[in-house]
Amino acid sequence: MNAPDTSFLRTLCSLRWLATAGQATTILLASALLGLELPLVPLWAGVLVLALFNLYVQLRVHDSNPAPVTAFGHILVDVTVLTWMVGWSGGIANPFGSLFLILIALAALALPLRWTHAVAAACVAGYALSAVFGLPLEGGYFDSMSLHLWGAAANFLLSSVVVLVFSTRLAAALRERENQLALLRERFVRNEGIVALATHAASVAHELNTPLATMTLITDDIAEQCADNPEMRDDLETLRELLVQCRERVLALAAPAEGARSRAPVSIGSVLEQWRLVRPTIQLRRNANAPLQMTLDPGVGHLLQVLLNNAADAGEFSGRPQIDLDIRVQDGQLYGEVRDYGPGFNANDAALPGSLFNSSKTESMGVGLALSHATIERLHGELWMRPAEGQGARVGFRLPLDNPEVNA
Repeated sequence: MNAPDTSFLRTLCSLRWLATAGQATTILLASALLGLELPLVPLWAGVLVLALFNLYVQLRVHDSNPAPVTAFGHILVDVTVLTWMVGWSGGIANPFGSLFLILIALAALALPLRWTHAVAAACVAGYALSAVFGLPLEGGYFDSMSLHLWGAAANFLLSSVVVLVFSTRLAAALRERENQLALLRERFVRNEGIVALATHAASVAHELNTPLATMTLITDDIAEQCADNPEMRDDLETLRELLVQCRERVLALAAPAEGARSRAPVSIGSVLEQWRLVRPTIQLRRNANAPLQMTLDPGVGHLLQVLLNNAADAGEFSGRPQIDLDIRVQDGQLYGEVRDYGPGFNANDAALPGSLFNSSKTESMGVGLALSHATIERLHGELWMRPAEGQGARVGFRLPLDNPEVNA
């Protein structure tokens, strides 16, 4: 049993308080207004036992992780007290004996089948005991048939309220559980694809390492031959830096997976420098108080680069290669937002992809944002997408700095 099952125990607590109040009210009305000669001591003892048990449960249910046998034990207490109360107040003639059916219905909604059968057997046994050993009602201002009919009407109203309120609450909890399971299945499929992609990337990285090293050596040789040509030498130096960066990325892919904490942290400033080297034609404007020296998990650096690349592609598509970056630390959280000047998006269709290979760009593989989603979820953060003022879009993230993987 998990959170929804704990909600079932809270539902039982609420129902038990309603039962306690209803029993106390019924005893007072039946003895004072209807003139029935009730055994007050046993009946008030039952009310007191139920109230004390419910108080004990309510103080402990928030910290418990109950098993089905625990929930069955709680219902068994309700069955026992209801048997006691019905037996001392008319037995089989008591119209409130049908309240046993409500306990069976609640068990059927929240407990496994065998435990529901156990609850049904306990309710049948309790009703049989109250019918066989129950004390008949004596005295009163109404005849027994009129009293039974009015009691049946009151019991119907009470049962309707209980079924409507508490069964609806349990059904909502079950629907929430189904939604959570569906979300977990979707994440599992996506993470399975990420693991397969990482395995394939590691094998491809081994194949690319040698060609990149050869290209770096050839670039160095050409740069020596063109020492008297400053323009070509600068271009070759830029090409060499890009090759070195590619080779570093390839080596990182080929390295064995040793866990997030074993990977070397990166600083925000270095991430931005690497990105400027790859996209030199894009104008990047950032806030003046950006924490450039802050070191982060490499996954956060990859997330920032993905957002910058997407914004750059959108700006280039619209002929405005410009990006606004706002990154700051506030209230123990790292906030980052990238604003592009692209065509924007349709608010009805806008959704951050949660699966691999799902992209709105024909030339894109749809991997970047899906990996970013996985990083955000792993670090317990949040990712959002909003329309920008005038033209473009704003995509941002929030990450808690108390997570050691974020503040590396």
